[in-house]
Amino acid sequence: MEYSTFGRHVAVDTWGVDFELLNNAEFLQAQMVEAAEACGATVLSVQAKQFEPQGATVLVLLSESHLSIHTYPEKGFAALDCYTCGETVDPQLAIDYMISVLKPTTTHAKKLVRGMGELQVVEPEMKQTQFV
Repeated sequence: MEYSTFGRHVAVDTWGVDFELLNNAEFLQAQMVEAAEACGATVLSVQAKQFEPQGATVLVLLSESHLSIHTYPEKGFAALDCYTCGETVDPQLAIDYMISVLKPTTTHAKKLVRGMGELQVVEPEMKQTQFV
């Protein structure tokens, strides 16, 4: 079987997020797994770290690649990214899920199209979707 090298990598900086949401690695871990499942990805493993005095990092290893968040609660800031290989899983859906959870006041996002030669940088379509 031959696999495609095509992939999409969505990176988002979020600002204006509630301190308590960003300072809870356990909560973020649960939400990140939900985000991965919402985009149809296969979760292989999860690593989470709660920092002192504040901050968290969560890495979700996917069969298709990864989903991550790094938080700075004292700044109301979180850096999210999701990279997926192939056509079947859309990383934007995982990002949209996390945006609906975090409810930032400001977002700055870029999408890289990878594995096709020259990297392409495009503006992702950010959706304010409400997930149930």
